[in-house]
Amino acid sequence: MVVVGGGPAGAAAAITLARGGRSVLLVDKARFPRDKCCGDGLTADALRQLEALGLRPDAVPDWQPVAEVHVCSPVGRTVTFPLPADGQYAVVAPRAQLDAALLDVARAAGVKVADGHSLTGARAVAGGLELDVDGLGTLITDYAIGADGAWSPLRHALGANQPGYLGDWHAFRQYFSEVGPEAAGLWIWFEPDLLPGYAWSFPLPGGRANVGFGILRDAGIPVRDMKDMWPDLLARPAIRDVLGPSAVPEGTHKAWPIPARVDQMPLTAGGGRALFVGDAACATDPMTGEGIAQALLTGRQAAVAVLAGGAGVAAAYERAVEHELFADHRLSRLLSRALSHRKGVRIALRVAGANDWTRRNFGRWLFEDYPRAAVITPGRWHRGMFRGSGAYRQ
Repeated sequence: MVVVGGGPAGAAAAITLARGGRSVLLVDKARFPRDKCCGDGLTADALRQLEALGLRPDAVPDWQPVAEVHVCSPVGRTVTFPLPADGQYAVVAPRAQLDAALLDVARAAGVKVADGHSLTGARAVAGGLELDVDGLGTLITDYAIGADGAWSPLRHALGANQPGYLGDWHAFRQYFSEVGPEAAGLWIWFEPDLLPGYAWSFPLPGGRANVGFGILRDAGIPVRDMKDMWPDLLARPAIRDVLGPSAVPEGTHKAWPIPARVDQMPLTAGGGRALFVGDAACATDPMTGEGIAQALLTGRQAAVAVLAGGAGVAAAYERAVEHELFADHRLSRLLSRALSHRKGVRIALRVAGANDWTRRNFGRWLFEDYPRAAVITPGRWHRGMFRGSGAYRQ
């Protein structure tokens, strides 16, 4: 088996395949550790999956658990949502550290990791695929898992890309040091000119924070203007008060596309021999832009389908993704439309913050403690779904 891409989706697929008895080669054009543009947030779903894969928090030096979330409405009202203390429900972990640690788990499972090697071509052949990999020559594999991001070279090489598609969201991020004490919490600002997008400050140890904002590509804000918007956003009182007067930007700001149309993008190609996962499958949540849980899920499901074998590997994978993600994805898309207007955000926060019960349970829903559309998809219900403990419970 060949897995193309060493992020969470690729690592999850590789680990699952190796533990299932397959010989696995994982290739990635980057050398790890490497930075990855991201908000660095991990939801309860992502944390449970990482725990199941064997990742330990102490393998990620800047692993920062989050106890509560502060959400600010377009009119400046702040609602705080507590997260349960029984395990971890939200964590901030820099992707440079997280992805490298997850690849170490893959190596321990027997995966051969060839970082620094780019995929340069791919073809369907009888019974499998031929992959051209820089420095490794031509590889022949029964199946390949494409975990190679929004611009997936594997998808492009097999003629399955969508010309002109540039992602549904675009996000912008910069690290800060010497932030104020308020930045020890996790903050989300629904600024009127960003809706249904938002700005964020996610805490990291040592007085640091991951700060950024995301916008819908069709929200009327040209992506090229994001750089010019950044100083203005940082100067707004609500954000400035959280970061504090001594906050110092680190390095350069970065931007990246967020693909969020898993229910519209082909999940397989090459006669069903290539299975796409994570951003290559456009699996990101269309309301929050969160994609690590979805990346881990699709990576594991692709591996499970391959391990089951038979003539219907591609169909089995497509059914699994539809079952696990499509309803949540479509509900999030509808909710994102509601959040496109100030009134929609105000009503949502008023309802979510009505009392202790709503605040507590909204926090769990927001951080994917259970599937987004669980209430309307009883086929996914299981015992304890709505009252289970978090990940990494002591």
